Amino acid sequence: MLIVSAPSGSGKSTIVQWLMKEHPELNLYFSISCTSRAPRGTEQNGVEYFFLKPEEFRAKIQNDEFLEYEEVYTDRFYGTLKAQVERQREVGQNVVFDVDVKGGVNIKKYYGDEALSLFIQPPSVEELRRRLEGRATDTPEAIQERLAKAEYELTFAPQFDRVIVNDDLETAKQEALQVVKEFLG
Repeated sequence: MLIVSAPSGSGKSTIVQWLMKEHPELNLYFSISCTSRAPRGTEQNGVEYFFLKPEEFRAKIQNDEFLEYEEVYTDRFYGTLKAQVERQREVGQNVVFDVDVKGGVNIKKYYGDEALSLFIQPPSVEELRRRLEGRATDTPEAIQERLAKAEYELTFAPQFDRVIVNDDLETAKQEALQVVKEFLG
């Protein structure tokens, strides 16, 4: 299993998608998480996420069905179902978790040496600001909120097996590939 976490805008999803698309020999498949947010764009239930109502999400929390979960904002939950991960492992998939830092730390605790945890770090908070502003998908207030969260999330980096500083995307991709190959043996 591969756990990849990072502050928003660090390049985590870009690196993970590159590994999965350009390196099919790694047999990497996303862990399909649950969320209580509405689907965006062309997202489909059971493909990008399992979309649940907040009350459905809370019921699964009560039943201890999650490997990890987080209420990121009020009534905005994200989480990973234990049963979904086991189904994917049973069919021989190397499961990839593209999760927030707390989720990454929790999954690593649960699976220990069966999982490799990578933290993708921006070169600086200022560079992160430039990237988020460059996306042009968030309001200035949302960017400020993401940056404040990023500063907090950066404190989790030492709890990961490896930290990859993404100051150059191609270099970060190659470093991630090398680390994953070594782990999968």
